[in-house]
Amino acid sequence: MTFWIRRIAFYLVTLWAAVSLNFLLPRILPGDPVAIMLGKLRRGGRQLSQETVDAVTALLGGDRGSSLWDQYLAYWGRMLHGDLGISSTRYPTPVGELIGQALPWTVTLVGAATIISFVLGIIGGAWVGWFRGTWVDQLVPITTFLQSIPYFWLALVLVAVFSVQLGLLPIIGAYDVFEYPMGPDWSLPFFGSVFVHALLPAATIVISSVGGWLLGMRNMMVQTMAEDYVLTAEAKGLRPSRIRSAYAARNASIPSLAGFGIALGFVVAGSIVTEQVFSYPGIGKLMIQAVQGLDYALMQGVFLVITLTVLAANFLIDLLYGFIDPRVRRNG
Repeated sequence: MTFWIRRIAFYLVTLWAAVSLNFLLPRILPGDPVAIMLGKLRRGGRQLSQETVDAVTALLGGDRGSSLWDQYLAYWGRMLHGDLGISSTRYPTPVGELIGQALPWTVTLVGAATIISFVLGIIGGAWVGWFRGTWVDQLVPITTFLQSIPYFWLALVLVAVFSVQLGLLPIIGAYDVFEYPMGPDWSLPFFGSVFVHALLPAATIVISSVGGWLLGMRNMMVQTMAEDYVLTAEAKGLRPSRIRSAYAARNASIPSLAGFGIALGFVVAGSIVTEQVFSYPGIGKLMIQAVQGLDYALMQGVFLVITLTVLAANFLIDLLYGFIDPRVRRNG
């Protein structure tokens, strides 16, 4: 019970610190973010309601006759009600709506690519570790080399080969905008278009990240195979396939769960470079647009969503660790 209480308390404190930092950042920036954002919103002679002005002030601060503590309480109140403010670059669209539109694309693309990369890396690492010293060990330097290639360069190479030279796959977008000019219609042909457009971005993420999982699993596999319980299983005459799967690979994969939890948490952050290269309408591309347009409310909203997702993923992994390995509960 002590383990669970400590974990919950730790993540609650971390959540409070993250939200508080999100509140303070625009207030410690040089200049007046409130004036900047209100000026952007008033471009073209737009008339802003008092509610919009108050919302921007509550999110970004400013000298509006209220103390910092009152602004902090008002900020928490708006966060708890899901009010992330109004985007200045896409006025009058709420920040929450923009994030809601981009989030499914990122979760589907980056989430699926991360899971595929993890599964391939764990299976490949277990196989390479079991047959260490043979020709299969050559997979390690090959995948490590692919991992060292910059995302944007690999993405451009894939585009040049499969889109420009061979003409097999589309270059940009999440679906064919000419075929579906009114947006997603959730039909079977539409999902086919989404799948085809996701192939190159997903391949970029998988190729760039599978090497890390494979190398880590391979090293843990070699270390685990030297443990006494594996040697005992071999001495008992158990089948090699059973020793590999039930004894060696199962225990060697446990440390990778922590990294997988962090990777899943950062799925929401998207693969910023990949989404930018392929003009994929995810959170990563939205974040770049927010920074380029000095859209403080949108930057705050994206940062908050990413932080909450990372904390939630790590919390779930901590709970899973507690169930898998009792030593964690005793030492935690």
